[in-house]
Amino acid sequence: MEQQVRQEMLAEEGGQAEPPFSLLAVDDESNILASLRRLFRPHGYRILTAGSGKEGLALLETEQIDLVISDMRMPEMDGAQFLTQVRNRWPDTVRILLTGYADISSTVEAINKAQIHRYIAKPWDENELLDTVRQSLELKGLQREKKRLDSLLEQRNNELLVLNTSLEAKVQERTAALEQAMLLVESSHEKLKKSFLTSIRIFANLIELREGKLAGHSRRVTEMSRHLGQIMGLAENAIQDLVVASLLHDIGKLGLPDVLLSKPFATLTSDERLLYVKHPIKGQQALMALDTLEEAALIIRSHHERHDGLGYPDQLNGEQIPLGARILALVNDYDGLLNGTLLPRIFTKEEAVKAIMDGSGRRYHPDVVAAFVEFNTSPPDEETPTEREISSRELSPDMVLARDLISPAGTLLLAKDYQLSQRAIDRIRRYEEVESCALKCHVKTE
Repeated sequence: MEQQVRQEMLAEEGGQAEPPFSLLAVDDESNILASLRRLFRPHGYRILTAGSGKEGLALLETEQIDLVISDMRMPEMDGAQFLTQVRNRWPDTVRILLTGYADISSTVEAINKAQIHRYIAKPWDENELLDTVRQSLELKGLQREKKRLDSLLEQRNNELLVLNTSLEAKVQERTAALEQAMLLVESSHEKLKKSFLTSIRIFANLIELREGKLAGHSRRVTEMSRHLGQIMGLAENAIQDLVVASLLHDIGKLGLPDVLLSKPFATLTSDERLLYVKHPIKGQQALMALDTLEEAALIIRSHHERHDGLGYPDQLNGEQIPLGARILALVNDYDGLLNGTLLPRIFTKEEAVKAIMDGSGRRYHPDVVAAFVEFNTSPPDEETPTEREISSRELSPDMVLARDLISPAGTLLLAKDYQLSQRAIDRIRRYEEVESCALKCHVKTE
């Protein structure tokens, strides 16, 4: 029920429903094509199939295809050759390659010439393949929306060129209309950005839903990482990358067994550690298809590295570790000490601060430790607007949330800065009735 209400609330931020994404599967084995159809059909995609690269190219000439999944080994035209032609003729189509481990040289060729987005080893893991396609198409959806907005902007600019030949009064009138349209475009871009960040924050809750004591971990880590980044003078775009990385730093744990998430790291066996330490790499790979998150993905990969080079997965040391990852590593350990996920016991705040300071020059970069000490000695002023806490019965349309709206279980329902509508308010109240709880609603004041 909680997930349904949350999805309904977020659906209000979208525009008109887009047509379903179209997938083209290309393989010379009919049983493989049948398996792909069965895998993707329940997810609402429009699925086309082709038995060869030649057939696939013919379909692409007549159909609007968003994503192509191609096998590597096919007669006449292999997957690398086929996807290279797709890249040259339909560069916006997402390209994914299915390949066996013996095809490494051909896979490298596909990466270099066809510039594929991902390659999946056969036999594939169904969840991995579904996640890869979903993530790729999420990016495709954002690109589609950007094209629509760019087209609108181009249309307005063309109208301005025509109006320049008209009377001055009409030019002024149309210019005013253009300015209004620009405001709408900027508003749409901002709304799209907020929706994207909200989706990231909701996705960050998925790993926390698997273990109660992790509830709120990503939000706590994100807030402290942002403050340390400000203290250390990071640029705005670098802080944005750090915020996204902090929210998603545990995304690679989604594939781990529950038992590994319920045990402190220090108590894991050697075999369990070998499995556990791969999650930063998997986290980076999960974001590979999103070019805008490349820096955030690199931070995620390196957030378990140590200053002395004894971390994982790449044993980086000192300045080799991205600054954002140095900050995230310290903050993640600090929160882990406070909630008992790093060591077998829960530390007090004073004990945790001392442990971090003792790790300066070994586990943590001294500059980051210095910023951490400054933060704990004199926390920076919150840049939050004046706010007040009210009940759901006091909410009214057009109010703006001053904080995230969180369920009693620690799940994000609505993000900070969400502007309420009457429908959203009704759903908040219905959620309280169904779950027999009272939510804390913090709204901005004038």
